[in-house]
Amino acid sequence: MLVVFLLFFTKLTFWLVFDFIVRTSHLYRPPAKFAIEETGPKVGSKGKDMKIGILGAGMVGRAFAAVALKHGHDVMLSNSRTPDTLFTLRAVLNCKIGSPQEAAAFGDIVLVAIPLKNYASVPVAPLEGKIVIDANNYYPERDGHIGELDRDETTTSELLARHLPKSKIVKALNAIEAPGIEQEGRLPNSSERRAHPIAGDDPAAKQVVADLLNQFGFDVVDTGPLAEGRCFQKRTPAYCVPFNAKDLRLALARAVETITRT
Repeated sequence: MLVVFLLFFTKLTFWLVFDFIVRTSHLYRPPAKFAIEETGPKVGSKGKDMKIGILGAGMVGRAFAAVALKHGHDVMLSNSRTPDTLFTLRAVLNCKIGSPQEAAAFGDIVLVAIPLKNYASVPVAPLEGKIVIDANNYYPERDGHIGELDRDETTTSELLARHLPKSKIVKALNAIEAPGIEQEGRLPNSSERRAHPIAGDDPAAKQVVADLLNQFGFDVVDTGPLAEGRCFQKRTPAYCVPFNAKDLRLALARAVETITRT
């Protein structure tokens, strides 16, 4: 009798468990395969997507990568160490990673966002003929004193251009804090649309950068040749202040007046 009861109880338990599994199976969703080699989704970027290499995986590089991926671009991040140190960041952003040499070769356009003191480490050959966005700033407390900059004989971007004589340097993204790159983009004609200053010697290269920033949600004010980047470097009225295009032009004009007087 006990054996019969145990058999009945076992069968009942089995069917109850089976029924529970069937009824709740819709609640289970297997995790997606962990695919770290994929790039971000192509979001509204038909005809606009490009390969973007980024030298520097600090706050600016990461923010720029996140926005570029959001808009459908293919991104490769690099830093001064080995690519495996970017493993977690690759998984978070879902981008490619590589060495500076690889990122420079990968990009149709390349962002340089590294401590200025390391500008001479930027690969030269793979950047020949390419547009290079210079987001660097000069901080003597970090970079050490650079006599040419201390004497205002040149600018950070002109130093990079001298190092990359066959590249098309555009000064941009140095006058905005990293969170703003991700958070402050707005639709065209928005009253809150922030403007970015840019400078460069190649008009076509500047137009490509301006179009990219416009896609990211920012207006652009072209200040002229690369040397005019000094008008929005550190300690100028336009540096890291969220102006619209009209107010940015006024701030840049004040910077020009100050430079002229000194």
